[in-house]
Amino acid sequence: MSALLEVSALEVAYGPSQVLFGVDLAMAEGQAATLLGRNGMGKTTTLRAICGLSAIKGGSIHFAGERIDGWRPDRIGRAGIALVPEGRQCFPNLTVDEHLVAFFANRRGVREPWTPARVYELFPRLKERARNLGNQLSGGEQQMLAIGRALVTNPRLLILDEATEGLAPLVREEIWACLARLRAAGQSILVIDKYVEKLIALADHHTIIERGQVVWQGSSRELDADHGIWQRYLGI
Repeated sequence: MSALLEVSALEVAYGPSQVLFGVDLAMAEGQAATLLGRNGMGKTTTLRAICGLSAIKGGSIHFAGERIDGWRPDRIGRAGIALVPEGRQCFPNLTVDEHLVAFFANRRGVREPWTPARVYELFPRLKERARNLGNQLSGGEQQMLAIGRALVTNPRLLILDEATEGLAPLVREEIWACLARLRAAGQSILVIDKYVEKLIALADHHTIIERGQVVWQGSSRELDADHGIWQRYLGI
């Protein structure tokens, strides 16, 4: 099966400090995959490079058969990659509805596209808060909005950085249920999060990064069977 996303020998540096050292990552259309590792190991930098937010020093990034490293972030977004960033980054002066309307696009002509109305079906709480500004939402509501904002671009690949970080347990469960529903519908998903058990249930394939290098890759079954990997690389 051909890869939807293929990251090869990726190197990224911030000034004189190199952060990634030859990271490889590949995932197919319709697959759910994860990036795992302790804080500060290069996970977010990898996502930023994929989305064009961090310049690469070496290697390549291909998406849907095209080489995209060096593209501007807006072009990468139009090509079909949507990022739910760490910290949500909702616009404080836009209402929930304005967020969703402003970002709505169906460039690929999806037969049943994600629209603001479909997002409200997915997250009824957002419909109740449709006229509220971004800075008037709780952390959980902002995360729902950030996911909805990404979905209405109708991406081929949905990327989530720290999908449930800082959320209350009940809200976390709602986000996990949302991701499971998206995955069941065939949405390609790449996610960072610390809840390994939830990620094993959600994803097909996992990549662990340690100090900017890939130290393990494998299936959910393989990761679930070897808790020594968790203790060594994930601090669990």
